[in-house]
Amino acid sequence: MAPLRNARATSAGGVVHRSERERAEILLVHRRSPLLWALPKGTPDSGESIEETALRETREETGIEVEIESPLGSISYFFVRDRIRFHKAVHFFLMRPVGGSIDQHDHEFDEVRWFQLEEALEIMSYPTEREVVQRAARLLDRQEARA
Repeated sequence: MAPLRNARATSAGGVVHRSERERAEILLVHRRSPLLWALPKGTPDSGESIEETALRETREETGIEVEIESPLGSISYFFVRDRIRFHKAVHFFLMRPVGGSIDQHDHEFDEVRWFQLEEALEIMSYPTEREVVQRAARLLDRQEARA
């Protein structure tokens, strides 16, 4: 059998947050099969910056128009597809909603829903994305303390 080839892949997305009755809520995307609760993210189009990708993918997958507040860093992992071993980096940003509606999300996901931060952390499918949400929560706490 031929050895695996190596390749790099990049995605970008966001932690979209709002405050509902003084409690932080974040937006998650859901797929029934295979079961998934995750942050919105996706692959850059040709010529797009990471920030542009994060804004577009978040809008497409959630139906919500967003603005970037600050970078949250990135996560990386490996996966294999078609005999290629990918090293993928996913860049995340803290985002706030500025328009749109979750009813306008694309067909890629079955559901888009707001969750209180604690509940979101419990149901999220990927531990690495949970860490990104915890980073976002710390940043939001600091912003609140300064206000």
